[in-house]
Amino acid sequence: MLVDRTEQMQQRVNDNARLVWRGRFVNTTFLIEVGETSHLVEVVAGQIKSIRPGPFVMPSWSFALRAVPEAWEKFCSAEPPPGFHDLFALTKRRALRIEGDIYPFMSNLYYFKCVMATLRPVVVTP
Repeated sequence: MLVDRTEQMQQRVNDNARLVWRGRFVNTTFLIEVGETSHLVEVVAGQIKSIRPGPFVMPSWSFALRAVPEAWEKFCSAEPPPGFHDLFALTKRRALRIEGDIYPFMSNLYYFKCVMATLRPVVVTP
């Protein structure tokens, strides 16, 4: 699921000038963990510079978003069900753990919510 969408995530974020502008002061590396699978996402000036799949020996990241595959699958659906539509909704359900130095995450919360939302398929309505 997430493995298939990481390239799309990088392209969608980097092609979205408004989102890159919103994150223009974001320079960090964060970890996305889906069960046993991990990805390091490097952000430089709002653009995703790289997304590296694990496993990692000693990864260096500022914060981590960790959830079970089922929670990510629901979050990444075109129309997520209630409780899976937002990162904090997942946290409230105890389906997502946010760990580490959450200062970069919290100070750029809308940016990171939009970045993670790029994992969802684009729904075209008539």
